[in-house]
Parts: sequence; structure tokens; C-alpha cells
Amino acid sequence: MAAKGRMAWLMVLGRIAKVIVLLGVGMVLGVLVARPRIGDHSGPTQPKSTGQVQIWTCSMHPQIRLPKPGLCPICNMELIPLETSQADQRTDLAELTVSEVAARLMDIEVAPVQRRPVSIQIRMVGKVEYDQTRLAIISARIPGRLDRLYADYTGIQVRKGDHLVELYSPQLLTAQQELLQAVGTVEKTAGATLQTVRQSAQDMVEAARKKLRLWGLTAEQIKGIETSGRVADHMTFYAPIGGIVINKHVLEGQYVSEGSPIYTIADLSQVWVKLDAYESDLQWLRYGQQVEFTTVAFPGEVFTGTIAFIDPVLDPKTRTAKVHVNVPNPDGRLRPEMFVKAVVETRVAGDGRVIDPALAGNWICPMHPEVLKDGPGRCQRCGMDLVTTESLGYASAEPAEFALVIPASAPLITGTRAVVYVRKTDTNEPTFEGRQVVLGPRAGDVYLVRSGLAEGELVVVRGNFKIDSALQIQARPSMMNPQAGPGQTPPDHLGH
Repeated sequence: MAAKGRMAWLMVLGRIAKVIVLLGVGMVLGVLVARPRIGDHSGPTQPKSTGQVQIWTCSMHPQIRLPKPGLCPICNMELIPLETSQADQRTDLAELTVSEVAARLMDIEVAPVQRRPVSIQIRMVGKVEYDQTRLAIISARIPGRLDRLYADYTGIQVRKGDHLVELYSPQLLTAQQELLQAVGTVEKTAGATLQTVRQSAQDMVEAARKKLRLWGLTAEQIKGIETSGRVADHMTFYAPIGGIVINKHVLEGQYVSEGSPIYTIADLSQVWVKLDAYESDLQWLRYGQQVEFTTVAFPGEVFTGTIAFIDPVLDPKTRTAKVHVNVPNPDGRLRPEMFVKAVVETRVAGDGRVIDPALAGNWICPMHPEVLKDGPGRCQRCGMDLVTTESLGYASAEPAEFALVIPASAPLITGTRAVVYVRKTDTNEPTFEGRQVVLGPRAGDVYLVRSGLAEGELVVVRGNFKIDSALQIQARPSMMNPQAGPGQTPPDHLGH
């Protein structure tokens, strides 16, 4: 039994000796592997000695670049040395150089900066309304009783001169008697020797005639009273204008006082189209522009009109402004409350003004855009002095220089600035330079460029986000962080 115990103890000691030997061999091998070879100063934590300043970065946050080892200011991980290439040394520039293969893999597409005429289509919706300048109220000019209404329902069409109502009025009877008495006095004083007597009688006749004309009687009615020598107990009144009766305010047999409304008549030979224009589109709209629109009632047919007014105040709920368009409607097919879809074609000059060859160099009425003349003068409708179309924002003529434009997909817009990546043509490998530009308004699928680019330069229109992402990873100036550079922390992490 004693011999078996000694044998077991010796076996345990042998195993312990083997473990100690293996541990010693492992330590020796680790020292030999970790020792730098002659002429080679590289190691797992020691960067290559290239004579350049070593940059230390975080494996989780590559935008962190510090000149010495330490901990990441964001996640507290240990920094690692960054292997830099010749191109990566220019960390203060928003510039990226890639190989031809990498450019193809990034699917980068460029387009030239162009100077060309810009045309934009503004689409609006609205509806047909009455032309407020062609609305009239037929009112009672004398008190009386309406014994008959000839236009006896709303919507009936009347022409100028059509009979409307038959009125009984005691005052009208008295005025007719005054007229007949004045006419009789003229006949009696025809042989008078004094000129003043004859002239006084004639003045009385003219005064009686004028009173009846102001009360709405026609010249034929007044002449009929004088010829017949009799007083009519009822008098018919006629329409002073033509149009559609859109309101009938009274009924037959109703008594009316002076000034009481009887009918409201709308002349539909010309109508208004009221359109809703968004505030972003107002810069492309001008007084006097031509508008084309369609309606559901007449599919495929295009109607035209002229912008006569642009509301200076926006609707606070819809953020739109009303645009009034004068539209001829001789056949009456356009009816109020019809919905329309309108399009305005606008050409823009280099300075942002609207180009309209039909209006360039002409004079226009500030209230009636259909009045257009070659020189100064007065409007034949309202008598106002005409103004030049240039004062309304039109280009004086076809400009020598058109607008400088880039495709709408080229700029990366942050809200406060716009960045465009330009491909440099003087490099062997594809090199893209980030450049801050000043943009004008967007015109369809292009942006107008105010400054920062020149005609003929190549801007990236596809793949620009990939370029910007690569610059952000390398902690270079980019769209979101224009002040990036070595040792800087992104603004989102400051104070964390």
C-alpha cells in the first residue's frame, strides 16, 4: 500500500513539472515574438516610423483624431494608431481622391454647370368667379309698387334694353303732369315778345325731362308722354346692362322705396378665374402674364387669360395668395364655380426677372392688363397713365447672359448653406472638391447659382452623399461639419 501511494504522488509531481515547463516555454516564445526585429520598429501598438506626425484615432469613432495615444473622448476606448496615406495627410481640405475603380463602384455621375434660359411651369388650381367689375344692381329710383316682374326667376338672361319691371308710383304721375304742363306753357308763350319768357318756359320743360331720365325713363318714353299728352299710371323700366340675373330681391306686388334693390345682374361675357398660388411660386408670377387652364366640363380644350391682380396678403391657413385672371367668355361656356387647373409658363433671365417677349419694351395699364401699347399714354378704359412693363418686373429684352444653373440633385443643402462637390480636371485620379455655393431659387429641376461656380465646371449629381460620407469618416470638412479637422470633436458630442 505504501508503494502504491508513492507511485501516485510521483505521477502528480510529474504532471505539475510538465505544466511549469510549458508555461516557461510560452513566456520565452512570447518575449521572442514581441521583441522588435533589427531594422523593424513596428509592433502591435507602435506605429511605423515614417518621419510624419502620427495620428491616433478611435476604432468606433473614426472622426476622432489626436496627436498622441489616450482614450476616446466619446466612448473611452483606447485609441489606435492611424495608418495614413499621402492623400489622407490633407485633413484640412474638403477634398477626396479615389481610384477609377472606386469611382465606378461609388456610381459617381457628373454634369457641367450651364448658362442657359430657364423655363419653369407653375401649376395652380382654382375656380371661375364673377368679374366684379361687371356686376350691377338694378334698384328702384322712385318709391312705388311693383305690379309686374318680367324677369321673374334667378338665372334668366337679359339683354340691355329688355323690360324688367312695371311700376306704379304717385310721384311718377306727378312728374308726368309737370312735364305736360311745361310743354303747354312753351306752346302758350311761343308768341311772346320777351325772350326771357320763352326761355323760362323751355327751361321748365328740360327740367321735367331730366327728372324723368334720372328716374330711369328712356328718351322714347319721355317723347311718348309729350306726344300723347296723357299721363300713364304704370311705367315700364328696362335693363341698363345685359347679363344673368343672379339675385331677385323682390316679389310682384311688393312696395319698394327709393334705392331698394330689385335685381343683381352679372355680365358673363368676361369672367375671373381665381387661382391659389403657393408663396414659393409667387416670385415667378407677374401682372400681365398669360395663363392657360382647363376645365372638367370641356376636357382637352385649353382656355387662356391674363393675370390682372395678385393678392398682396397670404391666406394664413393655406399659405397661398389669390391670383385673379381676366378671361374672355363671349360664348358663356365658362360658368362661375367651375373648377380649373392652370399652368403658367415662365422664362427667367440671369438676374431672376421674367422674360416675356410679347411684353418687353411695351406700356401697360396698371388696372387693365389687356390694354397694351407701344408707347406712353392713357388707358382708354380707366384713364390711368400707362407704365412700362419693366417696372412690373419684366426683362427689357432677351438678355445677353442667361441664368447660371446646376441640376437640383447637385447641391447638398443643410438649411443654412449649400455644398456642391466639383470634380477637378487637373488630377490623374478622380478628385472631388467640396465647395460652398450661394443658390438662387429653384426653377423646376435646376437651381439658379448666384456665386461659387463657373460655367463649364463639373458638379457631382449622383454619388455626392457617398463622397460626403467618406469625408466625414476621415474627419475632413463636409456638409454637416464644415470645420472638421484633426483633434476636433463633432458638435453633436461636445459636452458628452
